[in-house]
Formats: sequence, C-alpha cells, structure tokens
Amino acid sequence: MSQFWLYFRLGLEHVLDWQAYDHILFLIVLVTAYTFSSWKRILWLVTLFTIGHTLALFLSVYGIVKVDSAWVELLIPVTIILTALYNIVTASKKERNKNHNPLYFTTVFFGLIHGLGFSTYFKMVAANTESKFLPLLEFALGIETAQVIVVIAVIILGFIAQNIFSVSKRDWILVSSAIVIGIILPILQENFQAIF
Repeated sequence: MSQFWLYFRLGLEHVLDWQAYDHILFLIVLVTAYTFSSWKRILWLVTLFTIGHTLALFLSVYGIVKVDSAWVELLIPVTIILTALYNIVTASKKERNKNHNPLYFTTVFFGLIHGLGFSTYFKMVAANTESKFLPLLEFALGIETAQVIVVIAVIILGFIAQNIFSVSKRDWILVSSAIVIGIILPILQENFQAIF
C-alpha cells in the first residue's frame, strides 16, 4: 500500500508543483470558458485529455514511442498558447458550443503531447523499478486527482468572478487566457532557444 501512495503522490505533486506549472496553465485555459452548468462538456474535455496523456505516458514508458524531450518541452507551451488563443477568438461567440469535434480532437492530441512530458518525469523517478505497470497506473491516478482539483478550482474562481464580482463571462475568458499567455510566452521562448 505504501508504494501506491508513493507513486500516487508523485503524480499528484507533479501536476500541482508550482515550479512545473505548465499542466495547471493548460487546464486553466481548457476549462476557463465553462461553468458548472457545462459540467458534461468539462467532463468530456478532461476525459479526452486524460485518455491522450495516459496513452502517451504508457507508450513512452514502455519504449513504443520515442520523442526527444526537448521537442516535447517546446510543444507543451505551444498547446497552452493555442488553447488560450482559441478562447480569446471565441470568447464573444455564442456559437462556440455548436461544433465540438475539432475541440475534442485537439484536446486528445494535446493530451498526447502532455503525456510525453509526464513520461520523462516518471522515467526519472521510477528508473530502478522492475515492474512499471502498477507504479505507472498509480502515478496516472495521482495526475487525474490533481487535474480534478485544478478544474474544480478554476470553475469556482470563474463562478466567484462572474457571480460575485459581476465580471462578464467574455471578460473572464479574455483576462484568464491573456494572463496564461503572458506567463507561458517566456517559457516558450526559453524552450525554443534550447532547441535552436
């Protein structure tokens, strides 16, 4: 049981670590446009993102997929910026919720990229582990728990901003997405310079 908590905690803390906050930023821009009444959409998005990153995590750890970690570190901020820009472009559109397919597809794809990032960390912490399946599953469960915490926090903050402080939904989306872009741009530049 102690091993379960070890890898579960590693997954949980890896997402909630303020020094490695890129995953939190992605979750913020992924769900910032939604409210509690959109819980089904949020559930779909988070589930599809989970499927993507869990699949990539397993494929990478077992050596089926190999990608240079420098490229993964470059692509993760790109996924965040693209999602934030989508929010900014569609913040005023009432038709935003009509066609879900492109959004769902990109969420799975972005999940694959983030999963490759998780695998780099997992391979470091579990390098001496003989059987990787259970630790990997425990690590993934920790990640999912952290995601639920972040998503609920974002939805609560959106609720407070829109219902207590009377911030319009459009302004909430624009400001949240713009702040995330401002935070992630230096990371993107740093990762870009590391490759080129």
